[in-house]
Amino acid sequence: MGCFDCFDGGSKREQRREEERLASEEARARAAEAAQKRQEEYEKSAAGRAARAQMAAAAKQATNTNQGEPVLKWQMG
Repeated sequence: MGCFDCFDGGSKREQRREEERLASEEARARAAEAAQKRQEEYEKSAAGRAARAQMAAAAKQATNTNQGEPVLKWQMG
């Protein structure tokens, strides 16, 4: 009956697509959960703490460097 598959309304094809969609959705959810777990572990690690401290120091320095003075100063004569 393989030659008459197109007469069943495509229900098998639709069912297969739905199963693939559900499997893909489940895989994405598991990947997102794993990524979240890796991010949390990194933030708890020494490297994560050091990176966070370095970013905070860079942000603090960036806010204090240019206090309203022009970057380039022009002189006449």
